Amino acid sequence: MPRTSGPQQAWVVTGPTSGIGRRAALELARHGTVVLVGRDPARLRDVEREIGALPGGRAMSVVADFSDIRSARRAAEEIAGLGMLIAGVANNAGGMQTTGGASAQGWDLAFATNHLGPFAFTETLLPHLADGTGILFTVSGVEDPDRKPATSAGFRGARYISAEASARGEWREGGSAHPGYDAYATSKQGNLATVLSLSREVTRLRFIAVEPGFTPGTGLGRDATPALRFIARHVLQPLAPLIPYWSTPQRAGRLIAAILTAPSVPSGTYYDENGKPLRASTQVSDPEFSDRYITETRALLAGVPSAAASDPDAVA
Repeated sequence: MPRTSGPQQAWVVTGPTSGIGRRAALELARHGTVVLVGRDPARLRDVEREIGALPGGRAMSVVADFSDIRSARRAAEEIAGLGMLIAGVANNAGGMQTTGGASAQGWDLAFATNHLGPFAFTETLLPHLADGTGILFTVSGVEDPDRKPATSAGFRGARYISAEASARGEWREGGSAHPGYDAYATSKQGNLATVLSLSREVTRLRFIAVEPGFTPGTGLGRDATPALRFIARHVLQPLAPLIPYWSTPQRAGRLIAAILTAPSVPSGTYYDENGKPLRASTQVSDPEFSDRYITETRALLAGVPSAAASDPDAVA
């Protein structure tokens, strides 16, 4: 299939070094230059080389740790400084931590990595995007307490109290018995709240959400035991195409690239693993709730100074 646009167009992909993000980056390389945004320089270079080996493939890397708000903002500023026409942004960075952990700002690691960092990155990038640009978030249906595949797996939906409470690792009572599940579901609800709220607020851009389906063998469960990772990759992943609500990184990457490069996709749309519209939870679908989620997120992030403000030797 020939390119649909010239290499002067850039497609930004976060979390591109494994799983869904990597496959999405390879697919988007057919449409222009890919800007790879991740925390591991060596793995970023590997994907750069893989894209460079494709016919006409071009890629460049920007290092960022999305659990660190300053790092996320610096990455967005660096991308804006490239002077390229950003055709679309795929926010795919994230993970599910079952052993806890704290971010650079001392916040819950899952909430920071999955929601706060990507939100700070996106907001910093917004003024530099042309009208009509698509901003896609890889989300998860586990935020919905009424979604049967999620509840069968042990999730009990998002347990949001406030942005400050989430940053402290505090969740509404009645949640999952599994470590990390409430943090993950709540943080992914933050991605959906971002899409729904910003689609109403920033009408010149297009905000899109995609639930890629359960994709065993991705980097999502990177803190699982080696045995579980082996089973996920070599036993469960081959079975995924045969099971409802499951998918593979290849299939999910193709879907994300197809949706992001389609100019007719309306803002505020939420798609399932088959590319069909999906209903979000009753809670996050309420504009008052999703707007509150984003207002509280902004208030929390306002307490993190910019790199220039926190470093007197930084050059503006």
